[in-house]
Amino acid sequence: MIPLASGMRVWLATGHTDMRKGFASLSLLVQEVLRRDPLCGHLFCFRGRRGDLLKVIWHDGQGACLFTKRLERGRFLWPSVADGAVTISSAQLGYLLSGIDWRHPQETWRPTSAG
Repeated sequence: MIPLASGMRVWLATGHTDMRKGFASLSLLVQEVLRRDPLCGHLFCFRGRRGDLLKVIWHDGQGACLFTKRLERGRFLWPSVADGAVTISSAQLGYLLSGIDWRHPQETWRPTSAG
């Protein structure tokens, strides 16, 4: 589990990324495409072409971390390429990692009356 500090931001690299890339190649994308420092402690997320694989890179101050998640069903919802770099909240990251539409999360059930 990644401890999300109050100042930590979550960045989504729009479009798709070659999922054969490791930390070094993804860090280079962060520098060249997102124009950010990959060692700053923020989270940087990348999605594969099929949409079922996600990679997250993070530098925790001591070393580099590379996390991978593959959905068994469905796809990760991703912003369009025209959106450029997108930042989301830690709550939206939780939705994203669960395969839920992080842009418009919906309550699944709401009580109609109390008691």
